Amino acid sequence: MRYKQQVREKLRSEEGYALSVRRMIEPESVFGQMKNNRGFRRFLLRGLPKVSLEVGRLSLAHNLLKQAAIDQNRKIAVQE
Repeated sequence: MRYKQQVREKLRSEEGYALSVRRMIEPESVFGQMKNNRGFRRFLLRGLPKVSLEVGRLSLAHNLLKQAAIDQNRKIAVQE
């Protein structure tokens, strides 16, 4: 019970509230981009281990493309 009370107090603080709100919003944009921009609609494989692998690959591709875009923007900014 003591730990639950500590967590509640942290979440009720301004900093805790800001973090929890930010945490709620962030993943939604990633899944939206995977669905809309990358055309991901359904898993191709069946079974939890295979689906986990597929999600991992999708996440890796998303992060690599995101990093490539950041690197490209930095390169353009340095050239200007």
